[in-house]
Amino acid sequence: MKKLFILALSAITMAFTTSGTKSLHDFKAKTLEGKDFNFADLKGKKVLIVNTASECGYTPQYKDLEALYEKYKSKNFIVIGFPCNDFGGQEPGSSSDIKAFCTKNYGVTFQMMEKVSIATSPIYKWLTSKSENGVLDATVKWNFNKFLVDEKGHLVKYLSSNTKPMDAEITNWIEGK
Repeated sequence: MKKLFILALSAITMAFTTSGTKSLHDFKAKTLEGKDFNFADLKGKKVLIVNTASECGYTPQYKDLEALYEKYKSKNFIVIGFPCNDFGGQEPGSSSDIKAFCTKNYGVTFQMMEKVSIATSPIYKWLTSKSENGVLDATVKWNFNKFLVDEKGHLVKYLSSNTKPMDAEITNWIEGK
């Protein structure tokens, strides 16, 4: 009887501690084209979220982000870019400027969202706060920081700008290794 009570109490405690955390699927945002994007549509897909900038030393990562997306999009994987002007003013353009730059210079076909401020973006608040995501606290320190989110919309990992998109840490995660 005592074991049953402890087991029930543990289950109730776990339910209360995890029920407050959201998943990526709880969010909505606008695309570069100004269209509504519902992250619930990504259920069943692994997602790499990256804050981007057009005038950064890491900007050439767009090429590898596109290559990663092309290689794995048929395996329920998607890349989502959030342009951001927070670090060094390196994304000064409008949505149409950003879209033209990404398309012309890197052939970007993965999903790009409207420009955000990391400090005020609800998605980035979720990505960087353990109390929101239930996994970890992270500080976005520069452009091209990466977040890996699993098929159920749960945050898995944070990676710095130095981690290249085709790094084995990312590709092995996508491939389930």
